[in-house]
Amino acid sequence: MAQPTTSADDVQWDLTDLYATPGALRSDVEALQKDAQAFASTHRGQVATYNADALASMLDTYETLMDRAGRAHAYAFLRWATDTNDDERGALLQHVREQYAQIQQQVLFVEVEWAQVDDARAEALYNDEALSDYKHYLEVEHKQAEHVLSEPEEQVLSEKNVTGHSAWTRFFDETLSRQRYTVDGDEMSQQEILSQLYEPDRDVRRTAAEAFTEGLVEQQRPLTFVFNTVLADKASTDRLRGYDHWLQARNASNQVEHEMVEALIEAVTGRYDLSGRFYQIKKKLLRLDTMYDYDRYAPIQEATTTYEWDDARSLVLDAYGRFHPKMANIARRFFERNWVDASLADGKRSGAFSHGTVPSVHPYVLMNYTGRSRDVQTLAHELGHGVHQYLSRGQGVLQQSTPLTTAETASVFGEMLVFQELMETQDTPEDRLALLVSKIDDTMATVFRQVAMNRFEDRIHTHRRNEGELSPDAFAKHWMETQRAMFDGSVTLGEHYRHWWSYIPHFLHTPGYVYAYAFGELLVLALYARYQEAPDGFADRYLSVLEAGGSEWPHRLMERMGVDLTNPDFWEEGLVEVEALIDRAESLSDTVSPAAHA
Repeated sequence: MAQPTTSADDVQWDLTDLYATPGALRSDVEALQKDAQAFASTHRGQVATYNADALASMLDTYETLMDRAGRAHAYAFLRWATDTNDDERGALLQHVREQYAQIQQQVLFVEVEWAQVDDARAEALYNDEALSDYKHYLEVEHKQAEHVLSEPEEQVLSEKNVTGHSAWTRFFDETLSRQRYTVDGDEMSQQEILSQLYEPDRDVRRTAAEAFTEGLVEQQRPLTFVFNTVLADKASTDRLRGYDHWLQARNASNQVEHEMVEALIEAVTGRYDLSGRFYQIKKKLLRLDTMYDYDRYAPIQEATTTYEWDDARSLVLDAYGRFHPKMANIARRFFERNWVDASLADGKRSGAFSHGTVPSVHPYVLMNYTGRSRDVQTLAHELGHGVHQYLSRGQGVLQQSTPLTTAETASVFGEMLVFQELMETQDTPEDRLALLVSKIDDTMATVFRQVAMNRFEDRIHTHRRNEGELSPDAFAKHWMETQRAMFDGSVTLGEHYRHWWSYIPHFLHTPGYVYAYAFGELLVLALYARYQEAPDGFADRYLSVLEAGGSEWPHRLMERMGVDLTNPDFWEEGLVEVEALIDRAESLSDTVSPAAHA
């Protein structure tokens, strides 16, 4: 096993559990094409005639094919993600996407024909014991029957996606990965320039914000075109599938009712005063007359602690282990078996993610580690995803993945465990306040900012469908109005900020995604409060929820934790916890001296 490293620069993942070489991938994809054709020859036109045993046998084979296809895509994507400037890696990713689309076309008949089974027979089948391993998958798929097109139509959509939405999002990723931002003659990547917004020196933050804006302005024309194209592509797909609202397909994918999402959004926008109150406190701590957008993430004191990679590893594993030994044991494998890539490298994707790959392998975590306390919490966040994805592998490829709404539960909960661990290590009220304010910064971004971005998405999708293409000024207008609202008058958004809608990948990769962050954060805040009040048995119930993956409706899974997601008032529980964090920060702030940052 790999020994612990002392430098994050040496932490690079080993993808050989997926494929030994790109050549091995190409050979497997070629064989997979033939196997998919044979599968289609055997089963096409027969799905509606199968009894439960025959349907289960077919789904066993189908699941194996999907696992192999997912493995190929995961390898190509993860290999590209660490060097998006490498043309060969980009070409391999595109090749796999094209082959994947062709494989999908061969097996599309499964979901198309299942959707055509009448309701009574479908219900009888998915409730049969022989199909217990696929019950939820079958139930969810059949519920969306009215939005499933004919097999030839589905094949066309799958084929065109490769040169449509998928191609445009790749172009967006590579454009911003290559873009450089100049500060005092030095060129920086997006990851590096945005990290400057967390610096204590206000001039550094202001200069970084201006330089980042200049870079976005350079790319304004292509970025605006990509946004308009993806918006139009989604409108077209929604129209073909019979969705009435731009968010309807995302809600269906998230397995939540529209009313539940509306209740979440109304609850959060109705408490924008909490955001305003927090930033007023922070403005006072920073001794600022006016708080600008680039001041939001400023630390209230100089960071006195940095964390070597081994320190971060220990903090996360200790916190996880105190909650449940099984959680720490799984997370430890990521370090020991090289399932993490944490180095900083030119061309590497910015940010962080955990990729679940497929049940026959294991997840991989990518991040860009710089040694800040925020990076420790990011590691905890992504390993929370990783543990969730690892535990849910037993559900198989068709039911491993959870909807986006509950996909953030384990990550945010893992982050909360490590936050509490970090709080206990702080020696002074000043240090505790600095860490607490940083945590609330993240909560503001995860709850209020994500909902504000949902409001922006709602504006631009509606505009594109009703009025046509948006100009850069139209995007900027919607952006500034929706973002100003969340600050409740506490933060001044500079003129430069009107361009900052254009770098956010979720708007393009997964339209409608962002409210899931608020959903997950408020859910976890409520869950963590319950854990503190009644810890006995909580951890075991929690892990059982993670192990269930996507094998049950989210509201049913949360019932195991005593949570009723169908109650519109539930979101107030999480918002009460946000308010408690702000109260705690305000109380601590009365005991420390404000920083001189103006």
